[in-house]
Amino acid sequence: MSSLLSITIIMLIWTVSDFVSKKTKSLVSSLLVASLIFLVGFKSELLPPTILQDSSLLALGTTILGFIIIHIGTMIRLAEFKRHWRTVVIGVSATLGIVGALVLGAPLLGSLNYSIAAAAGVTGGTISVILAQDAALKFGLTSVAVLPVLITAFQGIIGFPLTSLILKREAQRIKREDDYHAIIETSDDNTKTILPESLQTTAGTLFIVGCVMLVATALSQLTNGVINEFVIALVLGVLLCELGILKRNILEGIDAYGLMMLSIMIIIFGPLGTISVHDLMDLALPLVLSFVIGVSGGSLAALFVGKLLGYSASISIAIGLTSLFGFPGTMILSQEAARSVGANDLEIEKIQAEIMPKMIIAGFSTVTITSVLVVGLLVSFIH
Repeated sequence: MSSLLSITIIMLIWTVSDFVSKKTKSLVSSLLVASLIFLVGFKSELLPPTILQDSSLLALGTTILGFIIIHIGTMIRLAEFKRHWRTVVIGVSATLGIVGALVLGAPLLGSLNYSIAAAAGVTGGTISVILAQDAALKFGLTSVAVLPVLITAFQGIIGFPLTSLILKREAQRIKREDDYHAIIETSDDNTKTILPESLQTTAGTLFIVGCVMLVATALSQLTNGVINEFVIALVLGVLLCELGILKRNILEGIDAYGLMMLSIMIIIFGPLGTISVHDLMDLALPLVLSFVIGVSGGSLAALFVGKLLGYSASISIAIGLTSLFGFPGTMILSQEAARSVGANDLEIEKIQAEIMPKMIIAGFSTVTITSVLVVGLLVSFIH
């Protein structure tokens, strides 16, 4: 399929998804609608499996994902990490709850190998899945290697609607609070930066952010990949913003931001084109059990720890569910929840300011950090 036709169809799918989300007041997530359209399209062969690659958006999204991560870093102050330390604790607890439940549920899944593979899929993203795949394929365990891929493909379909409903409840709770109008603090000037005006244009901004991402990649390589480049990129985004080198929300307002966001969303749908009907049939039961056991274990752990730390039940469970999708879902679902409940721009902004930092920080603490560390230890038990 030509690049022009591919990108046009993809934009149509995303337009329909946005339309459905707005019409249902975010009850049905745009990410869920798009996931289902792509899945049905791939399986019915109405969409070629290479449509994402043909559009060039998949390659663009993979390339500039780090740019968006740095942008997220410039959205969060160092004080935010300290203020949201409870979020990190809840996120880590949820990940451990998922892994613990799946390991204990090994007899139901068929073997410890399947449990470890399921843990990699349910708790993490690409890196965790690759770790589990490599370990399984060394012993010729093809089905074990396929399971986390299937789980990853369906993570959004399970996680997006659940989290969307729960975050909407949290947004309603925030709106009912007596001190609702005191939730958001006065923010710093978004334009504060020591960079010259020539580097604050669209091209200049992308050049600077690209340099920061190159530094993050180089630092990650120095650790032999032990510290993920996106984790370093996030930290650099925060630090450089605090030092006044990068302005807050650095990509906001530049000409390329909208296309960049769309292109990284395409990454989410990539695995859907690789799922065969045969794989789905053979691994249907382990796939379902992985989600039931994993999500239950993670949600209970998040709920218990969240209650101890003073968080509401809804935001605690939502934090735990970030294991199923991470960024950009954490940002998009936060925005949708705020829009569905807020009566005006001010209310939407304040609800979003309360929910989004927790969700974004939770996503990095679960998918990007904790999952990689835990799965990295577990895969040594695959045999």
